[in-house]
Amino acid sequence: MKKNVKDSVRQILTNYLDLNNHRKTPERYAILEAVYNMDGHFTLEELGEKLSGEYNFPVSRATLYNTLKLFLELRLVIRHRFQGATRYEACYDDNSHSHQVCTMCGKVTEVKTPEVTEMINSLHLKRFRKDGYALYIYGICSTCQAKLTRQHKQQNK
Repeated sequence: MKKNVKDSVRQILTNYLDLNNHRKTPERYAILEAVYNMDGHFTLEELGEKLSGEYNFPVSRATLYNTLKLFLELRLVIRHRFQGATRYEACYDDNSHSHQVCTMCGKVTEVKTPEVTEMINSLHLKRFRKDGYALYIYGICSTCQAKLTRQHKQQNK
């Protein structure tokens, strides 16, 4: 995680906890650190495994869930629901992006869409302030398409 992002998200969390008279627990800060060191999308289970393995800091599933709920409120994390699976992603320095979702294998890939970003940024919405966007493009990835083609050729022999 970049130092300036790390400092910013820690400060956001600290300010919130101070203002709302919540405890500054080591669990919250360890989870924040792990979230911002995750690569891309992650599940609650993957986050728990990272905390237990790499950080040697096991936390309960309830603590993970409640802490991620807090991070969602603070807009430090975004939640995605890809084909029935819930995944999370750190979003402090990137609130806007697009995803390709394979409807066969479930693989999710982020894609750069500068034209879409430009169009959304130029939208003038009435009585609404834009914070970001997430775009999901559903289809079949090249690996699954190749499998389908092979299967189709074998069936037609």
